[in-house]
Amino acid sequence: MKLSFEGQVVAVSGAAIGFGRAIATTFAGLGAKVYACDVKPKELDALSREGIVTQVVDLTDRAAAAAWVRNIEAHSGAAIDVLVNNAGGVSGQAHRPLDEVADEDWDRVIEINLGASFALSRAAAGAMKRAGRGAIINISSGAAVQASLTGVQAYCAAKHAVLGLTRQLAHELGPYGIRVNTVAPGFVRTNEATEKQWAAFGDDKQRALLDGIALRRFGTPDDIARAVVFFASGLAGFVNGQILSVDGGH
Repeated sequence: MKLSFEGQVVAVSGAAIGFGRAIATTFAGLGAKVYACDVKPKELDALSREGIVTQVVDLTDRAAAAAWVRNIEAHSGAAIDVLVNNAGGVSGQAHRPLDEVADEDWDRVIEINLGASFALSRAAAGAMKRAGRGAIINISSGAAVQASLTGVQAYCAAKHAVLGLTRQLAHELGPYGIRVNTVAPGFVRTNEATEKQWAAFGDDKQRALLDGIALRRFGTPDDIARAVVFFASGLAGFVNGQILSVDGGH
């Protein structure tokens, strides 16, 4: 089977850097009409120059998230074929003891990881259902199935919840021809946040982390993008409600 997304509408959140950028450019290279959002205007400008339609959107504002989806549908004249809920992260936070975690810090991480996936999926579902097709791919984490290396409690809780949302939506939307799956990346050094985390580990923990990966290498954004493309493609036409760990065998 030749992989092609010619004529398909693909929406990618959190697309300015890292996984999101690799996902957006990979789909564009496969012929899709790609729409991307983030809160980083400078980095989005670089994507725009590659023919990707970009918009600055704060996905913690659910009305703004829904408006972005409506804009895509109006601009393309069609339902979204593939929605990739990639926006997430620890929002600049590091581990603190539970009794020192502020409400606003907890809420921010939950909103950008779980709330954004919910808001965008909700907004896209109606047109997908009317079209009788669609694929939603949520980017979770190894922290969806075990404790997080970040030590950030809200991040681990949110990624577990993204897996639960994936499984629930797979059952709800499956009868309409819509598949919902999640990719769970292992540790990938992609941006300033992960580089800070990597440096904080120290030599011994860095070595142990790498030695704990069967392939003895860290993943790349392209590794994650290829897994997303698999879930979005006809190759995964009967795959629904699943989590795919892309971690090199951890």
